[in-house]
Amino acid sequence: MSEISKILFLVSDSVLIPDIIVLLVLFVRALLLVGSFYNRFITKYKNDKQLNEAIKTLTPESAEQLKALLPARDNALYTQYLRDILSHIPDEAYYDYMISNFENEGEKDIATSKLLAKVGPVLGLIGTLIAMSPALTGLSTGDISKMASNMQVVFATTVVGLVISLVGLVTLQFKQRWYSKEINNLEYVSRVLTQPARQ
Repeated sequence: MSEISKILFLVSDSVLIPDIIVLLVLFVRALLLVGSFYNRFITKYKNDKQLNEAIKTLTPESAEQLKALLPARDNALYTQYLRDILSHIPDEAYYDYMISNFENEGEKDIATSKLLAKVGPVLGLIGTLIAMSPALTGLSTGDISKMASNMQVVFATTVVGLVISLVGLVTLQFKQRWYSKEINNLEYVSRVLTQPARQ
């Protein structure tokens, strides 16, 4: 039994360094996500007011006016698909195809946020539990310095994992809300543009 315990300890101990490395990589990814999210938030805030107002009053005749309101430098997924729909001749099948593609692209975009939200706490907990064992060993042998250094790892992995998760959860909530509204807008625009063909 003691041999099995030693093997388990060696296996879990060998996971600590890769766990910390992955946590650091995900932390850098979370910082990059915060930057891109902030940029998109500011861009959306500037553009959405006039676009939403134009979409509310949209008619087949005013489609070109809405297209002219689209920012030329904005490469956001929503802007690209809205421009594509407005540029194409009214075709219900094509619009449905483009909206389905938009939904798929949106799912890919929020995949990073989902990953960070789910994996961050798991990796943080793994690092916490692995580093806790030598910390308790140091406590039992009276080696306070060993315990203190391991407790630093325990707290650090927990905090980094939770920060990663927090970034993932916050960006996920906002992005899901944004994509839901944007899909609704695209569907409304497609219905308005195909109205004459239905009558």
